[in-house]
Amino acid sequence: MPEQYIQQHTELIMKKTGNQYKGIIVPMVTPFKEDLSIDIQAVKKILDTFLKTNISPFILGTTGESVSVSGKQKARLVKSVVEQVNKKVAVYAGISENCLQESVDRARMYYDMGIDAAVAHLPYYYPISPDQMISYYEKLADSIPCPLFLYNNPFTTKISIPLEIIDQLSYHSNIVGVKDSERDMERLDHSIMLWRYRSDFIFLAGWAEHSAYSLLNGAEGVVPSAGNLIPDYYRDLYEMTIKGKETEAYDLQDKINQISELCQKDKNISESIPILKTMMSAFDLCQPFVAPPMANLGTKVQIQVKAIIKAALTGNNNLIK
Repeated sequence: MPEQYIQQHTELIMKKTGNQYKGIIVPMVTPFKEDLSIDIQAVKKILDTFLKTNISPFILGTTGESVSVSGKQKARLVKSVVEQVNKKVAVYAGISENCLQESVDRARMYYDMGIDAAVAHLPYYYPISPDQMISYYEKLADSIPCPLFLYNNPFTTKISIPLEIIDQLSYHSNIVGVKDSERDMERLDHSIMLWRYRSDFIFLAGWAEHSAYSLLNGAEGVVPSAGNLIPDYYRDLYEMTIKGKETEAYDLQDKINQISELCQKDKNISESIPILKTMMSAFDLCQPFVAPPMANLGTKVQIQVKAIIKAALTGNNNLIK
């Protein structure tokens, strides 16, 4: 093995194991009761599975139905999560609002409550030019008291942030990383190439289907929604990649993808989240309720989904009980 490759590999592993913003960061569902109040007991159950596997929660993101949760409920969720986590792992919170000042106010409030980092996608009502993207994120980063992660998710915002814009913003002192959920292999490879050896900027891959590939090639972390259901699998996957167990990592990725497809294949986000919550309810992690405009699954479909996921996970000793 060439000496230069050994040195780069060593630097990469040191970066991945030494940075606080790394590993498996699960975009946590927001558990509701039937009246759509926050289910605090379910919050504790979900976080218990995260803490047992050293997984960090990213709350109030897409999977967390952030745009459907009221400001009061968001604050209640943040408070509950921070108290339960108690600094054992990093807590990431989405602050994305269409109004810049509201995003700033939420970041300040959540930071006072104890979050570690804020995550923000761009406002998505008006078209935004590259110069406006830079200006918006610089103003946001300058105005909040906690580290900021950029968030690229064109499935919801209908805006793709060009990599050259992210790279320019990556040198801002308060912008520490990006979570990128765009499904594009060329973009993924380019992102890893740009930031894999940067100690001051973190790349988190949001394309969960390629978690093993991303981690093995230089991403510091991944953000998989299925981690709500199978956190043990993702913990094992991350440890395999750190140890360079490539074959084992890809084998496990195949198993994870088969499970994920049960709620995601041929489904849009508004369809997959109710299925995910129903799957979680089969293991008593949360109730299957979602906030409008999403709709709860019918009773018959819920029974079918629970039966399918229980059958799929039968015999796996590492699964949540």
